[in-house]
Amino acid sequence: MQAVKISENIYWVGAIDWNLRNFHGYETEKGSTYNAYLILDEKITLIDTVKEPFASEMIARISSVIDPAKIDIVVCNHAEPDHSGALPALLKIAKNAKIYTAFGAGIKDLTAYYGELPYVGVKNGETLSLGKRTLTFVPTPMVHWPDNMVSFLTPENILFSNDAFGQHYASDERTDTECDLPEAFIQARKYYANIVQPYGMQTAKALSVCADLPIETICPSHGIVWTKHIPQILSLYNDWSKGTQDDTVAIVFDTMWHSTEAMAHAIETAFLNAGFKPRLYNLHYCNNSDIIADAMSCKYIAVGSPTLNNNMMPSVASFLTYFKGLNGNKKKFIAFGSYGWGGQSPDQVFEALSACKCEPLLPAIRLAYKPSEDQLKKITEDVQSAIQAEQENN
Repeated sequence: MQAVKISENIYWVGAIDWNLRNFHGYETEKGSTYNAYLILDEKITLIDTVKEPFASEMIARISSVIDPAKIDIVVCNHAEPDHSGALPALLKIAKNAKIYTAFGAGIKDLTAYYGELPYVGVKNGETLSLGKRTLTFVPTPMVHWPDNMVSFLTPENILFSNDAFGQHYASDERTDTECDLPEAFIQARKYYANIVQPYGMQTAKALSVCADLPIETICPSHGIVWTKHIPQILSLYNDWSKGTQDDTVAIVFDTMWHSTEAMAHAIETAFLNAGFKPRLYNLHYCNNSDIIADAMSCKYIAVGSPTLNNNMMPSVASFLTYFKGLNGNKKKFIAFGSYGWGGQSPDQVFEALSACKCEPLLPAIRLAYKPSEDQLKKITEDVQSAIQAEQENN
C-alpha cells in the first residue's frame, strides 16, 4: 500500500475498489477508486478521504510517506461517504487536524454523518496558505450535491475537482498517460451520464470557473488523474453539459414473444432510412446505466413494452424510472408495444416519457398479438413520415 507520486511532495493515497459492481443503481463493471491526495508542506494537508471500509488502505499509503498523526488539515470537497467515510478513523490518529469544507452545506452534511468535529467553513474564493502552496476554494453546488466544492492548488495548478471529471474505473495506473485512455473516456462519459447529467446547468457554471484557471492537472475523486488530456475532457464536459445531441437513436424495449421486438426493428428501419444511427437495447440483456450513457446524447428515444397483467413489463418500468431521474437532455420520443387483450402498456410508456418532459413524435403505437409484415411495414412508414415532418418543421 504505497503512496503514488503525482507531483513533488504531492501524492495519491486513495484506495482501489476492484469489486464494486453497483453504485446507487449505477452498474460499475470496472470497479472504482476512492481518491485521496496528500500534500506535504508546512501544513500537511489531505484532500478528501475514502469509503469507510478502505480506511486502513488509505492510512497505510499515507504512512508510506509520513506519519498520519502529523496531518494538520483535511479538505472535504464533498460529504458523501465514499469521499468522507474514513474521517473518523483518520481523526483517531490525526488528533489535531481541522476539517475544511463548504460553509453551510458542507458543515451541515458532515455533522449529520459524523457529529461535531473541528470544522472550518470556507466560502467562494477563500484561500488557505499551506506554506509554499496555496489552496483556493470554489463552491460547485449541485455538481452533484449542495455541499460540493473544488479546490485549486498553486503554484502546481492542480484542480482537485471532486466528482467532476471522474470515472468509476479501477486501475493500477493513476494517470491518463498510463491507463487505457479509450476506456477512461468511456467511463468518464458513463459517469457523467449517470451521476452529473441532471445538473447540466450547474456543471456549465462550474466549467466557466475552470476556464479561468491555468489548470495543469485535474485530480478527481474517482478514477484516473488527468494530466495530458485536459483539453479533451474539458471539451467533452462542455458538450455534455450543453446537452449536445447527435444523430443517434436509442430504441429500448423488453419482449415476451418477440412481437415488441419486431416492432422495435420496424422503428429501427425507419430511422435508418431517415439517415440516423439507431441503437437497440433489449432490457433482458442491457443494464440501465449503460443505456443512459448512450442515450444521453441522442435526439430520439423509443421505448417499447408488451402488456403484462395490465401493466408494462417491470424491466421497462425500472428503466423509465431511472431515465426520469437522469433526463437532463430532453428528447423526442416514441412509445410502442404489443399486447394480447388489454393493451395498457404503450399508453403507460407514453405517459411516463411525457412526465420526463420529452415530446412525442407520434401517438403510442399499439399492435395486438403477432404483428404481420404489413403492420410492421406501416410502422416503418408512419415513423419515417413523422421523422420527416419533424425535421421539416425544424
